[in-house]
Amino acid sequence: MQWTKQNEQTVYENRWFSVNLADVELPDGRHLDHFLIRLRPVAVATVVNEAGEVLLLWRHRFITDSWGWELAAGVVEDGEDIAVAAARELEEETGWRPGTLHHLMTVEPSNGLTDARHHIYWSDEGEYVGHPVDDFESDRREWVSLKLVPDMIARGEVPAANMAAALLLLHHLRLTDD
Repeated sequence: MQWTKQNEQTVYENRWFSVNLADVELPDGRHLDHFLIRLRPVAVATVVNEAGEVLLLWRHRFITDSWGWELAAGVVEDGEDIAVAAARELEEETGWRPGTLHHLMTVEPSNGLTDARHHIYWSDEGEYVGHPVDDFESDRREWVSLKLVPDMIARGEVPAANMAAALLLLHHLRLTDD
């Protein structure tokens, strides 16, 4: 059963997103108005060190008034390569410059409402280059054992679904490869 977009109009937009209204035709021929949010791609990155620890940020999200562990993330600038954006975000938010980045996964965190795509990368090496430029992004940055990830997620310490999925995949890949 496929819904078909007949047209779409922008209701509001700024440099970060646009809110659009689409006329959608259902398979039975009925139409409905559906609001959607168009977003720029998001680049996400982390490092897993030789000790099997992953670099995380402890931060507060004011929208949901929640604290949780996350990976460094941010929007991809116009014309910027996604992997380059992921490396830039990691360095700006943690002070760590990653080695070669490997694509881990791409997810659509809310595809019933937005077209957001989060492109998640990781590296098995990094170089500390100094205090993070964007230190306001998090309360602290820590190396956390991948072995702890499933329990952290179960306790609600990683509330963002995209971050939880990426950490569980890293847990699986890194701890079953050895």
